[in-house]
Amino acid sequence: MKITIMGAGSTVFTKNLLGDVMLTPVLRECEIALYDIDGDRLNESRLVVEALNAKYNENRAKVYTYLGVENRKDALRGAIFVVDTIQVGLYDPCTILDFEIPKKYGLRQTIADTLGIGGIFRGLRTIHVLRDFAADMEEVCPNAWFLNYTNPMAILSGYMQRYTNIKTVGLCHSVQVVAKRCMEHLGMDYARFGHAKVAGINHMAWLLEIYDKEGNDLYPEIRERAKTVNDQKHDDMVRMDYLNNFGYYVTESSEHNAEYNPFYIKSKYPELIERFNIPLDEYPRRCVKQIEGWKTRRDKLLSGEELEHKRTLEYASYIMEAMVTNTPYQIGGNVLNNGLITNLPSNACVEVPCLVDGNGISPTYIGDLPPVLAAMNMTNINVQLLTIEAAVTQKKEAIYHAAMLDPHTAAELSIDDIKKMCDELYDAHTAAGYPVF
Repeated sequence: MKITIMGAGSTVFTKNLLGDVMLTPVLRECEIALYDIDGDRLNESRLVVEALNAKYNENRAKVYTYLGVENRKDALRGAIFVVDTIQVGLYDPCTILDFEIPKKYGLRQTIADTLGIGGIFRGLRTIHVLRDFAADMEEVCPNAWFLNYTNPMAILSGYMQRYTNIKTVGLCHSVQVVAKRCMEHLGMDYARFGHAKVAGINHMAWLLEIYDKEGNDLYPEIRERAKTVNDQKHDDMVRMDYLNNFGYYVTESSEHNAEYNPFYIKSKYPELIERFNIPLDEYPRRCVKQIEGWKTRRDKLLSGEELEHKRTLEYASYIMEAMVTNTPYQIGGNVLNNGLITNLPSNACVEVPCLVDGNGISPTYIGDLPPVLAAMNMTNINVQLLTIEAAVTQKKEAIYHAAMLDPHTAAELSIDDIKKMCDELYDAHTAAGYPVF
């Protein structure tokens, strides 16, 4: 069995994902293909993976590296699972462009990897690469599962699901922990938790139902506690404001959700930034901190000083195990809607409970979301579908449409400025060597 990691130079994530594989008995004798376009990072990941293989797996896995586009087909050839962790354009230059150019027009962002103008351009430049991945996979591993971890999740997974023949599921980190975070933020004992139902779209899926171990509905207590939770400043104020105004808790963090709507980041009301504790330019700060700290972390990993691993909550190894052993496992997966959530478009990429077993991935029928939740999701789905449309048609006008319908962008800028900003971003990405078409 062959597992290919696309973007394996993301060393820490590769370590976690493949550490999970090596702690899963049925996967331990796999062939691992590490692919990247950065030779130094690829070699660092190889050294870490080989050390994990020796420490936890008695060297039972076979590890190979593949550098550059010219070796991509060989990396993919015969793979059963292909895990996508790429970041096209990295922090420098592309994330810098995604933040600094909009800032010139008065448009501020927090994360910019999922929606908004940053999410649109990140999606376009990444689809440009995934199109080539899919063509290679259709040739050399047409039956492989493509496990996508790269953002913008719904845009990229939706593109792969609608416009390629590759079996694709998008995987996020937030569904697994949403109930725990909701309860703990509200001072509730998570040991009481029994089960929950989560559905919507990536980064804006909703904790629709939550029960304790005896089957009692926890939402009445959650809603009552939420009424006063924002009386003092904390790091989850946007999500708690959602809960108070829409009645449901959302999967992804407040710094993400602050920019998925027209409510919180408003130049006309700058006091909202302070009131809701919104960290503008958060993602660039994280990137700089990560880059500065990587050398020390890298040296510790390569020396074995930090080479410890316990199986994580990431879905990838559990999906592989469930498919190989035909043992059912439940995930929150990003799949093509096709009527699963009946008041969202059939061609949207939605995040719903899925059963994984030897038959692959079987999504759960949800029915209608509460109308206000579907309406909130639609404001984001509009942008996602229009961004995919831009990538497929390769028309700059379609980029304008995606940006014009983005809730935060439209709340801040005129149509003329939106077009000028898109033109400047388009030209800057092209000049930097990361064209969107």
